[in-house]
Amino acid sequence: MAALIGFASTSDGALVQGKVTGYLELRNPVWLAAKNPSEHGYSFREPVTTVRSVFRALFPYIPRELCVAALGAESMPPPQEAIQVRVGGGRTAPVTLVARPGTKIVFLNADPFSHALYGVGLASFPASETKGGDTRAWSVPGPGVFEIRDELAPSVRMWVVGEPRTVSIVYPSPKGEFLLSLDPGDYTIQPYFAGKPVGTAVDARVTTRDIDLKNKPIKVADKAPAKKDDND
Repeated sequence: MAALIGFASTSDGALVQGKVTGYLELRNPVWLAAKNPSEHGYSFREPVTTVRSVFRALFPYIPRELCVAALGAESMPPPQEAIQVRVGGGRTAPVTLVARPGTKIVFLNADPFSHALYGVGLASFPASETKGGDTRAWSVPGPGVFEIRDELAPSVRMWVVGEPRTVSIVYPSPKGEFLLSLDPGDYTIQPYFAGKPVGTAVDARVTTRDIDLKNKPIKVADKAPAKKDDND
């Protein structure tokens, strides 16, 4: 189904099923910047008429790029376990991460060459070389959005959202379906993309019974999908 990261006990809780739609219209800022001639980007992509039009446009791989967070009514204490972020293949996994302030993030360099990650405008996370196979740790300094880049690989760009109310996060399947395991309580289900909340959040009151919210999908982009063409 989807990758789940829990920050709280769920022994007396329930499963919350949900779905996001409209994600094919989301555009990663890295792609948008690459289209600017001043960035001196290049691409080997060429239109292929036998491919459906909806798949000719770049769209995000949401199991890594769209973070669905369950937010509680009040701030939560920092989780005890660290979260690992994989750096490899010119990207990070995940690309957007929502976590409580104080959460330890461990960056694993999965490439055979070095990376030099740094936080944009962050004195607490200056550029430093991390060799292939090594790790580097950093803790979310507080509430806010923190952008992580790499001096050696411009395509490496991720966002960490410091949100004190974060209870649990999940990354949806390629079809947009997600599953959260939550203790009884009132929650707000909010997706994040490129460090920003997207779509209209959904409120959920969790008891001890499972909840199916797929009949109220969260539309994360307002633009209508591309029209079908002769190849659809």
